[in-house]
Amino acid sequence: MLRAMRCWELTSFGTEGLRCAERPDPKPGPGQVLVRVRACSLNYRDLLVVRGQYNPKLPLPIVPLSDGAGVVEAVGEAVTRVRTGDRVAGLFAPGWQGGPPELGELRGTLGGPLGGMLAERVVLPETGVARVPAHMSDVEASTLPCAALTAWSALVELGPVRPGETVLVQGTGGVALFALQIAQMLGARVVVTSRHPTKLERAKQLGAWQTIDTSAEPDWGRRARELTAGAGVDHVVDLGGANTLAQSLRAVRPGGTVSVIGVLGGRQTELDVTAVLMNQVRLQGVFVGHRKGFEAMVRAFEAARLRPVIDRVFDWDQAPAAIDALGRGAHFGKLVVRVAED
Repeated sequence: MLRAMRCWELTSFGTEGLRCAERPDPKPGPGQVLVRVRACSLNYRDLLVVRGQYNPKLPLPIVPLSDGAGVVEAVGEAVTRVRTGDRVAGLFAPGWQGGPPELGELRGTLGGPLGGMLAERVVLPETGVARVPAHMSDVEASTLPCAALTAWSALVELGPVRPGETVLVQGTGGVALFALQIAQMLGARVVVTSRHPTKLERAKQLGAWQTIDTSAEPDWGRRARELTAGAGVDHVVDLGGANTLAQSLRAVRPGGTVSVIGVLGGRQTELDVTAVLMNQVRLQGVFVGHRKGFEAMVRAFEAARLRPVIDRVFDWDQAPAAIDALGRGAHFGKLVVRVAED
């Protein structure tokens, strides 16, 4: 008789469609590993998936959440990259190993269309897991696959941000705070924007060079230029999308880079491309990142002893509440669901 393991299933769109279910324990096949999941972190993409806004045609039921970390419990035949007992995280795009992405590598992602990490055990290809920093707990490590790697890809793999440059980061969610930490690690100074003064004060405590209250300064792109003596910032980490891109282009210097990462403020906008053309701005999309980038990031985080900023850890049975909390947007840093004790 097969043992059962618990998982959360999205049976219909909306948090009311989340159900705690039991499934037979999965077994790894050739080239696969079985991971005992200990913690999962939440990303804005997960909220869109649950609400049916990311892909309304997504086949249900599906196990949600892209990010999770745990320990390898078993390996299938011919597995060489990891061993039983290794602490690992699942990679958002398990097939993307390095270099520029191909279409198939971008379509096969955890938490939709592939099954996600919000389960006690998951089977993944050995190429779809990577070791996590030894100094981090499983709760901390669970925040790395999407939020941390996205910020790393923007500022390091695709950046590259250099010492002495200025980076503008929008907001104080997971990607934004990892971008703040990574930029500082690279020797850059960081401007953080937010409409919440209390969050800006916390960003200063984390080392932000300057902050901009966008409620008081709706033309915050102009304010960013003032802070840089009219020059403009070198790199903008744009998380707002439609509602922030025009201001990002106003904030960035000629020849600078705007990394388009999120759609918190919408997906479509009218854009005057003159600002891009006449100032030779590089406008780049960032879709998380690949395994080699994750491994390089882990080495850097270990050397710097960097730790994620975590707002709150929810228990297993509070998973729907965690997703609702993500939707309210009051958090500072990452929200995590604990699946099992470290």
